[in-house]
Amino acid sequence: MTTDDLDRPGPQLTAFSDRIGFTLDPFQQQACAALETGRGVLVCAPTGAGKTIVGEFAVHLALAHGTKCFYTTPIKALSNQKFHDLAEAHGAENVGLLTGDNSINSSAPVVVMTTEVLRNMLYAESSTLRGLSHVVMDEVHFLADRFRGAVWEEVILGLDPSVHVVSLSATVSNAEEFGDWITTVRGDTAVIVDETRPVPLHQHMLVGKRMFGLFDRKHPKQVNPELTRYIKHRMLSDDAVGNYRERLARERRRGGTGISRPTMVRLLDENGLLPAIAFIFSRKGCDGALVQCLRSDLNLLEPQEAATVDEIVERHLLALSPGDADVLGVEEWRAGLRRGFAAHHAGLLPMFRQAVEELFVAGLVKVVFATETLALGINMPARSVVLERLVKYNGEAHVDLTPGEYTQLTGRAGRRGIDVEGHAVVLWTPEVIPDRVAGLAGARTFPLRSSFAPEYNMAMNMIDRLGVEGSRDLLRRSFAQFQTDRSVVGQARQLDRARMTIRKINSELAHATERKGLEADAFLEYVTLRDDIKQRERSAKFLRRMEATEAVSEDLLALKSGHVIGLNTGRHRGLAVVLHAATIDLDPRPLVLCEDGWTGRVGVRDFVNPPEVLGHLRIPKSANRRSAHGRREIIGMLRSSGIERPTGRNTKKSKQPSMADRQLQELKTRLRKHPVHKMNGLDDLHRLSERRQRLLRDISGLERAVDERTAALETEFDAITGVLTELSYLEIDDSGELVVTPTGSVLRRIYSESDLVVAECIRAGIWDRLAPPDLAAVVSTMVYESRRDSYAGGVDSMPGNKELRDALVATVEVWEATNAIQDRHGVVQTREPDTGFCVAIGAWAAGRSLREALLAASERGQLLSPGDFVRWNRQVIDLLEQVRGSVDPDAPLASAARRAVKAVRRGVVASELD
Repeated sequence: MTTDDLDRPGPQLTAFSDRIGFTLDPFQQQACAALETGRGVLVCAPTGAGKTIVGEFAVHLALAHGTKCFYTTPIKALSNQKFHDLAEAHGAENVGLLTGDNSINSSAPVVVMTTEVLRNMLYAESSTLRGLSHVVMDEVHFLADRFRGAVWEEVILGLDPSVHVVSLSATVSNAEEFGDWITTVRGDTAVIVDETRPVPLHQHMLVGKRMFGLFDRKHPKQVNPELTRYIKHRMLSDDAVGNYRERLARERRRGGTGISRPTMVRLLDENGLLPAIAFIFSRKGCDGALVQCLRSDLNLLEPQEAATVDEIVERHLLALSPGDADVLGVEEWRAGLRRGFAAHHAGLLPMFRQAVEELFVAGLVKVVFATETLALGINMPARSVVLERLVKYNGEAHVDLTPGEYTQLTGRAGRRGIDVEGHAVVLWTPEVIPDRVAGLAGARTFPLRSSFAPEYNMAMNMIDRLGVEGSRDLLRRSFAQFQTDRSVVGQARQLDRARMTIRKINSELAHATERKGLEADAFLEYVTLRDDIKQRERSAKFLRRMEATEAVSEDLLALKSGHVIGLNTGRHRGLAVVLHAATIDLDPRPLVLCEDGWTGRVGVRDFVNPPEVLGHLRIPKSANRRSAHGRREIIGMLRSSGIERPTGRNTKKSKQPSMADRQLQELKTRLRKHPVHKMNGLDDLHRLSERRQRLLRDISGLERAVDERTAALETEFDAITGVLTELSYLEIDDSGELVVTPTGSVLRRIYSESDLVVAECIRAGIWDRLAPPDLAAVVSTMVYESRRDSYAGGVDSMPGNKELRDALVATVEVWEATNAIQDRHGVVQTREPDTGFCVAIGAWAAGRSLREALLAASERGQLLSPGDFVRWNRQVIDLLEQVRGSVDPDAPLASAARRAVKAVRRGVVASELD
């Protein structure tokens, strides 16, 4: 089929165009035309370009043909928004919603859902899949997400071949490669790439109170020289730089960047750049920006607009009780909205976020301080986007924004049909170099990389549906393997070239040594001997470093509660007292309280030398280690203990030479006695031989890499099936095939990150007799993750009844036993159960108020926002439903899970599920 064919609309596309009432862009026309001819499509286009029109045409086609269309999204907020859009377009009776914790009209011909829900349907072989003709995968580039990306590949691989897949992606540089893979696994797929933004985007930098264009007008690829000169002028002025940095330090302590948020908003307003989204990569920063604006006299709305805000806000708060409204700070939140500004992040209640979204689209909120989740497809375009920093926390460390992330965030700027142009504004600080901003803004290379890897639940469901060989075939057909195979082809070519070069060098060496009167073999023997010595010396150095690490690990494992040690690296230095000993041998991490007030776990990386016990502190039982008051009491004891700070110590000890040391000395002796060692004038031969040795190492590495890459997924799969077989979730049947056991059917229905531990706890029966609030509390340990700056406390210190504490102890024992088995098979261990949400959800499930539940969390050191509280409750509900569905409906556990869900699903939690 030619491009001309795709430019001619068929009858359904003509009818669709007439209904929507506007002319399609060329890329939309081509993609829709391909769909109407029965092909799958992959559409890659910038944010705001209108990719979803292609997905909406798939919905139109399914309804026109009397079949079904599933519309999948990566986040529930986007699913909810798309559900309302499609219901308005096609009628509520024709559109349903499934998000794990919400089910509306699920038998409708069009169902919007999160991608995980569709994956679970495929594994369960749900009858809802009958009649399915189209699946829209919005934001399909999410398959690169390291935590959830595998789900997208599972769906693409698992759908019936007759289903047409509509993949909608942000612009990626390897769209053709991705399209080739989809064509390989799904059949004929049209790849439509459009890199033109419908609204041009202009790049700016705000330096102090002056706005500059980032690029030179005459030379669009070069940084604006006026901007560079102005920054240099500021930096060269010692007084100005000193004052600025001092002010910047003060602002950063409050979460700012050297210019107040009200001032920034006024500057945007003066430059005609409102409405705006200001991306701040922390919830605390977003809330701090909102408070700054509230304390100022900034007001962006007229009185009649504020009155309209009140009407919309009241509609969103109908389900909220007066008591909850007080706890949630509704009046302060409303005060910001009435003046035209708001925060938007996951810590807010969904009803708050939805109100902000509606008000922003209506033009009643002029500036939103948001985290990056707002960039994930939610329909909130703005005239401008502001980036306060170019660094964000990725869950493990603070990292620079990638060009793809920069493009995704700034892509929100420019409202199609409203704005002539969009604007991206980066705030300048001494650390922000214009050239780097220009590099981010001008980059066009955003490769899509697979994150697919086999996991327990996936392996169980694949084996149950496809058998072991079928599962291996599916792994081989993954995008991960597709990319590996392509890279292996390149590596194989490198191998061929390296081997040809080696042969050429061997020939050159033979002639060169002959001219020197040397035997080539003798010279190569000398070179090999010298290289062997170098490698052994490197290995010995690595071994010494490993021995030092093991010494630190052993000493950490030996630390007991009350031991006082010294910290000499990282941000926290000085004395620290051990609150809880390490619980596992692998990377032991005891919990310590430092004299500067920091509490956290320390590990091998925090010590250069093994930790020395400097003394012992007897901590009274009355000192509550989890409360701020209790920690201050312990710090006072530590400071007054008289224990001296460490001065460091030398861990080197004299010891007898090892066998490896003696062998190394023997090799060096042989080297010195070798006839070639004392010969002069061999520099050219040595250079040639060094090149040969490097090539030999390269060849060895490439050979190893090819072997490892081609077998990596299957090796991982074999390790996982080894664990499952040892635990009797899989067994070999009479025909010699590996099959799922009746016990394994439980694990097939658990879709948690801690799926194996959950299944083991169910099998052990340790949750069977728990009351519903206690069951909710224990299940929460499988999903909840404490913030990195807080500590939930150990199971032994959990308040509550004996049944709950016993169940928690037993759960941790199951986790430890499971990890021991995983370790034997070389599988990454499951994270530790986290008790940080137990008290809060236990109180909530027992009927306590929202205020009491949040207070209970704070007393355990967990400062939960209302949005987090609802979000974690949702996840617990989701897992409780999985637990209920994995066991006999008449079992006590099923009954307790059902009642626990009912107990949790109330108040603000229930209102967010309606």
